[in-house]
Amino acid sequence: MGEKAPAILVVDDDRAIVGAIAAALEQEGYRVLRAYDGMQALDLALDPELRLILMDVMMPRLDGLSAVLRIRERRNLPIIVLSAKTEESDKVLGLSMGADDYVAKPFGLPELLARVRSQLRRYTSLGDVNAASGAIVSGRLAFDPASRTLTADGEPVKLTPTELGIVEFLMNNLGRTYPAEEIYRRVWGEEAFASENTVMVHIRRIREKIELDPKRPEYLKVVWGIGYKMEKK
Repeated sequence: MGEKAPAILVVDDDRAIVGAIAAALEQEGYRVLRAYDGMQALDLALDPELRLILMDVMMPRLDGLSAVLRIRERRNLPIIVLSAKTEESDKVLGLSMGADDYVAKPFGLPELLARVRSQLRRYTSLGDVNAASGAIVSGRLAFDPASRTLTADGEPVKLTPTELGIVEFLMNNLGRTYPAEEIYRRVWGEEAFASENTVMVHIRRIREKIELDPKRPEYLKVVWGIGYKMEKK
């Protein structure tokens, strides 16, 4: 584990489940933080030593998926969603809202520990994108968080403030799919109302500036029935 054990946040309104998971993690040498609703999770997620979050979905005050969305605004660490819902659509929803993995309840602790180890290995190798000082690169595209500039094939891309907001959000979350309503809330800073067409128009304009063939985009893609994503290459 190194000099200091990675910290893992376990979030579930069932204290017995939190206790059981925490005991298994601590036995493996991890340091465990505990939260029993989404609001507590938001506070603890800011711990700079935190490396992974296990998040239940159905909780009081703030549900798990809403908490995931809000945590993603500040952190890019791995999040594994724990849910009693086993429908494929629920899994897709959880992953599209920012989770890295999805474990259905009831689950075995050996399986959960294996998922935790896998995500931590991936996180350690890739690093926290939001904390990186260098550019975020995907194929021909590179976004510099410090200067808030996008280049394609090394050439600066001229973007309007709104287009820049969309690109910045999606480049900071490469490979993740977000509904148009969520993109609108993040970029415009207000609740979405009939926002699909508004976002779609901006997406089309961005494609015209970054894609070699805007009609067959390689990067800024639509995931039918879910939303949009910036492809990770």
